[in-house]
Formats: sequence, C-alpha cells, structure tokens
Amino acid sequence: MDRRIRIVADSNIPFLQGVFEPYAEVVYVDGQGISRDVVRDADALIIRTRTRCNADLLGDSRISMIATATIGTDHIDSDFCASRGIEVHNAQGCNAGGVMQYVFSALYGTASRKSIKLDHPVMGIIGVGNVGQKVEHMAGYLGFDVLRCDPPRAAKEGPDGFCSLEHLLRNSNIVTIHTPLDASTFRMADEQFFGMMKPGTFFINSARGEIVDEQALIDAIPKLGPVIIDTWNHEPDINIGLMDMVDIATPHIAGYSFQGKLNGTASSVQAVARHFGIEELYDFYPEYDEAEHAPVHLDLKGRNQGEITSVFQYNYPIFTDDFMLRMAPHDFEKLRSGYKYRREVYVD
Repeated sequence: MDRRIRIVADSNIPFLQGVFEPYAEVVYVDGQGISRDVVRDADALIIRTRTRCNADLLGDSRISMIATATIGTDHIDSDFCASRGIEVHNAQGCNAGGVMQYVFSALYGTASRKSIKLDHPVMGIIGVGNVGQKVEHMAGYLGFDVLRCDPPRAAKEGPDGFCSLEHLLRNSNIVTIHTPLDASTFRMADEQFFGMMKPGTFFINSARGEIVDEQALIDAIPKLGPVIIDTWNHEPDINIGLMDMVDIATPHIAGYSFQGKLNGTASSVQAVARHFGIEELYDFYPEYDEAEHAPVHLDLKGRNQGEITSVFQYNYPIFTDDFMLRMAPHDFEKLRSGYKYRREVYVD
C-alpha cells in the first residue's frame, strides 16, 4: 500500500495510543461516536462492543480489517463483512481470567451475605469455551461438582462430559452463563428456562444481556437464590427495576481485569499488524509494571468457606462495583470507561 494506512480506533481501548502512530494515521473516537463519516476513508477499525459494524456503518468505506478487543462478535455483521472481504478478528479468551474471578467473587460474596453454606455445590456451566473452561477449572479446584452444557462442543467432540440444558438446570444449584450471543442463545434464559431451575439456585449472567429474557428473570427471582447480573438488555439504558431486585448488579465489567485488557489490546494490534504487514508489531504486547499488576496466586486448598470468601473479596471487592452502579445507574458507560482494572487471580 503506497499511501499511509488510516486506522480508526475506539478511544477507550487501553494501552493503544502511540502504538500505530509510527506506521499509520490513527484517529481515536469514542466507540459510540464511530460513524459512517468517520470510517469512510479508513482502512481498519479497532473497536469494542459499543461500535456496531454493519452495512450502515461500513457501506461506503474502504475498511478491509476490523479487530475487536473483545471476545464477543455479536456487534459485527459477519455476513456483510464476508461479502465485502473484510477480515474480522476477535480477542478470543482475552478476559477469561477476569470473568472467572468475577464469578467466584460474586458467588462467595453473596453466599456470605445471605448466610448460604456452599455444601457439595453443583455448578452448571452453560458454554464451556475459553471463559467456561476457566470457571470449570476453578470450580474443580474448590471441590464443586460441575455440569457442562455446550451443544457445539458436544457435536464436535462427542457427548461424553456434556449434558443437556434441561439436565443442567434441573440438577444444579449454581447456574452461570458463558455463551456467545447468537440466534441459538438469544433469549435462551426464558420462562421455561427459569421454570426448570431448582428453588434457591444461584443465577449468574456475565456473558451477554440479550441471552436473558429480563421479564422472565424478574418473574423468577422470588423462586431463585442470589442473582448476579453484569450484562443487560439495552445497555447502557438498563432496567432499573431489575437492578433493584438482584443481589449484585455491575456495569458489564466482569472481564475488566488488567491482564484481560493487556491481552485484548495485544491481540488486536497483532492482528492489524499482520493484515497490513507491519512486522515490527507482529509480537506486540503492552509494557506494564509487572510488580504492581502481575496476577495474584491463590492457595485455597484446605480453607473453609469463610476464609475463601475473604480471599476472593480481598482480591476483588465486587460489592464496591455493585454500589457504584446502584448510586448512578445512568452513568453506566462512564463507569465502564473509567473503570480501574483489577489484577487477575489464578490457582495452580
């Protein structure tokens, strides 16, 4: 390419500014402000979930590459992109550790607040990809029994180790969703879904809001145990009534760990660099203060529930995020963009 590459990037993606400037013209715009006019003369987009990439946005552009610093791609019209020869790259698994940390901080935190003993817990994991596998590993480490529902994986790998959605819902006392949002999962958690769950079951959604029929969830809450919601229908204009009913409400930040953001940006930069042949950035990874931000090793073996709760809450005090959203639900986007990334935790 003889002329200088032009990249439009979401200004809220961390660790990105200054990376491409030696090789390209870079325009930074808030994700929701990336418009048809802004992208018309661009060659690449680096985005998050707040930019919807479809014919309306891309129709008269010369975009040939879209990199999203997120796991999900439901904000990108893949059929349209394929028809235009636009390469699409997502940061698979980038925030898996952060979401895992969120799930167990929320689980033990609400169990402690409600004096619920997690004796012989059965965790049902719906969607066992990068995130679901991280959750499964931690659950096994903590002595949980695990049920796994993942029809695409079961079809590819065989049924051993997987179960039906109905079996999972009827036999779990913790249900956590980690599926992508697509035609098969849209409003999957509906009246029938909640009707199959046992009374007192924990319900956690940190995947995508539209996987859940929110009215069905509202109707089911009196029957359920603790309900933890990080992703919502119609973000950022969330259902305040539902927020008031759940035990933990957070502004779509489950995956907002420091390591997750490093991984998401690195994945996007490397993909764009390879697309345009910028060899100096093929192995790019942001520089950071490892002493201050390195992941935290947890040794939870032999600890009782109270001790485990304390360890998770010390490493990620999730109720602070819950409090901040409840105080200003209309600042949903501001809470996300200004979020102070937490350090991830891991076990051997």
